[in-house]
Amino acid sequence: MNYLIAHGGEPSLSFKTMESVRKGKGLKPEMEDAMHENSIPQWYIDSCMKIKYMFPKAHAAAYVIAAVRLGWFKVYRPREFYAVYFTSRGDDFDANTAILGTAAVKQKLLSLMAKGNDLSQKESDQLETLQVTYEMLLRGIQLLPVDLYQSDATLYRLEGDKLRLPFTALKGLGTAAANALAEAGKNGPYLSVDDLISRSGVSKTVVDLLREHGALSSLPESSQISFFG
Repeated sequence: MNYLIAHGGEPSLSFKTMESVRKGKGLKPEMEDAMHENSIPQWYIDSCMKIKYMFPKAHAAAYVIAAVRLGWFKVYRPREFYAVYFTSRGDDFDANTAILGTAAVKQKLLSLMAKGNDLSQKESDQLETLQVTYEMLLRGIQLLPVDLYQSDATLYRLEGDKLRLPFTALKGLGTAAANALAEAGKNGPYLSVDDLISRSGVSKTVVDLLREHGALSSLPESSQISFFG
């Protein structure tokens, strides 16, 4: 495409010519005519008619560059690597198992691997993410539980040498509820669970998820004060 444009080719037609040639479809009459009009050498035109399929070198190079960058971050900036990895692969992340540590993750890994070829696609995806989780824990990078004030809605945040779980790490807690919790937490400490519900607007199901994860352990259920013992 760049070659044709440099020789006076119309950009749109040059692009269509490139796509046709690289897919092994040769040249349409109007493409060949345009190449003749712009004094493209005959050997070049003949080559375009003979090519069966051409994978662009730039495309291949882009894959390699991306792989090198990922490898560099995984080796030299592992916390950032895992934070981005789990943020992008959050659907397959098992927070309940991961927060329990290396032994729990290993046990879950072994139970999935024991299924062999009977793994469902969902379980296969979970297995891959658990392997990365196990690797991260073995490298000394620990996970911090969901916190009402420190957790982001969807991002795994760095806190020192550890990663803080986002609200969406809890299965069943959707993005809308996570965003509501993250915003409500910015307005200061909650007085109670009732106050959390009032300020964030989350459902009882979400509250139960937070309670199950231990995120509500420091909050009383109600803001009301009882005068009777």
